Amino acid sequence: MESTIQADLAVILPEIILAVYAMLALLGAVYTRKDGLAPMLVWMTSAVMIVLAILIGSSAAGTQIAFGGMFVDDGFARFAKVTILVSAAVVLVMSQEYMQRRDLLRFEYPVLVALSAVGMMMMVSAGDLMALYMGLELQSLALYVVASLRRDSEKSTEAGLKYFVLGALSSGLLLYGASLVYGYAGTTLFSGIIQTAQHGEVSLGLLFGLVFLISGLAFKVSAVPFHMWTPDVYEGSPTPVTAFFATAPKVAAMALFARVLHDAFGGAVQDWQQVIALLSVASMFLGAVAAIGQTNIKRLMAFSSIAHMGYALIGLAAGTALGVQSMLIYLAVYVTMNVGTFAFILMMEKDGQPVLDIASLNMFSKREPAKALALLVLLFSLAGVPPMLGFFAKLGVWQAGVEAGLVWLVVASAVASAIGAYYYLRIVFFMYFGEDTGDERDWGNTPVLWGVLMASAAVMIVGIVNMFGIEGAAAAAAATLVN
Repeated sequence: MESTIQADLAVILPEIILAVYAMLALLGAVYTRKDGLAPMLVWMTSAVMIVLAILIGSSAAGTQIAFGGMFVDDGFARFAKVTILVSAAVVLVMSQEYMQRRDLLRFEYPVLVALSAVGMMMMVSAGDLMALYMGLELQSLALYVVASLRRDSEKSTEAGLKYFVLGALSSGLLLYGASLVYGYAGTTLFSGIIQTAQHGEVSLGLLFGLVFLISGLAFKVSAVPFHMWTPDVYEGSPTPVTAFFATAPKVAAMALFARVLHDAFGGAVQDWQQVIALLSVASMFLGAVAAIGQTNIKRLMAFSSIAHMGYALIGLAAGTALGVQSMLIYLAVYVTMNVGTFAFILMMEKDGQPVLDIASLNMFSKREPAKALALLVLLFSLAGVPPMLGFFAKLGVWQAGVEAGLVWLVVASAVASAIGAYYYLRIVFFMYFGEDTGDERDWGNTPVLWGVLMASAAVMIVGIVNMFGIEGAAAAAAATLVN
């Protein structure tokens, strides 16, 4: 018994380390200088996350099961965890100076990000409906707070409240679905549910439970029609928090989505494939069309996020190992593109105040040619313009869709992609051909933001030749999830 407990604890060691660190950091800050420790906590939290990402990424432990199947540590989970931890660490480092200059850098901020990361790590390793819900709520509760971190702002308070209320609704849908699945499968373990749902023989009650589970998870990935919170929360939250929302939580939610569908309902692909395909096509088109009229760049990135989750869902809808592999590669590239773009948005300032109007970028290339070129590369990649890396990521999910017989979805995706290219190229037009008003902006030029912007733009070009081993890692990860 004791050896079993020790083995289980060894499997969840990264999660224990991060959770214990977050609690010790919280206690240390409360009993010492509180917000005075916040800058140091940001760097320490980022360092802990990077070290854990390296440890997890270098692990060759194979598939390990803990706590009677409730926790699964396999290649798929490790790939997702590394992506989550690295993106969270980079966003934390990017946010420090911005938050400090606006007196928003509270000691709770890095602690909450660390706790939400623990929840995300739990989500991608969930092997049971109870473990799934525990990880999901730990992530969500921390995010509700950081969304409303700017307490003197009505928009920030509204963002946190809207996110909380709609998040509670999605949790209710998820729990109702979980209770139906438990009632008809007789177990909450994914390994038990898949035995009940083998060979496509799924009872009507189990199908209803699956639909509610999908609805709850679709909210977390901002898939249409469960996207309604995204534009307002993105706009109202402090920009670094928006950058965080657009990266790590999306990876965690998509990975959890894949875990539930393949580990618990992998024998009933035909029953959920068309539902995921419908969510995908609705998300792609709404994201593409609704972003066209946006003037606020954060709201534009919100609709961009909705569209990109639609593209990633093509890989999930395929229901194959190639589909999961292409989805993982797409998410890794998407996170890189978003981190770089938000690094640029964090630099958009005038007299120390954020400037979020897209028109403010008129003739930006004339004043800052290097930054303009880097943003151009990132926007072309987001739009899926060849030969940028974003195009090849999109090509991967298209290939998986075609091989799975979802040709109509791939064609629809190509049309939505062509529509969506407009609002990315409009920003490029403003930067290079807009009306020069002669209005000089006090553009932030911190070394960290500049470095992240340039590095992410370079990855979009260098990645065409060398994907840094991501393709192989994603293939191995997909193989552990889809047998």
